Amino acid sequence: MTKKDKLYQIYEVALRVFAKYGYKKATVEDIAKEMGMTKGNLYLYTKSKKDLYEKTVAHGLLRWQARVRKEMEGQDDIVKRFVIMCTKAFEYLSKDSALRAVLINDPTIFPLSPHEDRFTEINRASMDMLKGILQTGIEQGRFCKIDVDHITQFLFSIYVMFIIKAYVKPEGRSTQAMFDEGLGLILRGLLKNERQAGQPAILIKKRR
Repeated sequence: MTKKDKLYQIYEVALRVFAKYGYKKATVEDIAKEMGMTKGNLYLYTKSKKDLYEKTVAHGLLRWQARVRKEMEGQDDIVKRFVIMCTKAFEYLSKDSALRAVLINDPTIFPLSPHEDRFTEINRASMDMLKGILQTGIEQGRFCKIDVDHITQFLFSIYVMFIIKAYVKPEGRSTQAMFDEGLGLILRGLLKNERQAGQPAILIKKRR
């Protein structure tokens, strides 16, 4: 097994342990035991519990990001690609119970202020993915001309808010309905002509 494969295995196990006990109660011994390793051997792969936790969370976030990219593969229509990106990113935590539990225990993973973001590079990559879709939509004449940088930051902020409302401090089914209505509204604002503007509700329904 390569070091990369071993680290992947460690992060997967650590994610489950941190999800079960939370950062404060989870111990390196718990993770080593689940791995069938000694504490000393585990420290060959990490500097401290905090280091392991941060890298484990980053692993979970990167897996989330990769899943969204995979869901968009093969979809050439830029509007549908935008819808897939938004909906799959929003729905992901409903299936990843371990990462969801970690996020509930540590809501600072998604801070409201970018200055407090411990995972800046990962979130920047997600925003670049969104930015690329918006830019392509403009170039293809499907989206209105907008300030892509500002709208990317605006949409990502809304996305974080919905993640918090849906998973960290859940407000029930109304959040899903609000998300769908909000996505439709955003699409109507982005789409360039009236004919396309009638599509949002249909596009969003088809993904269910």
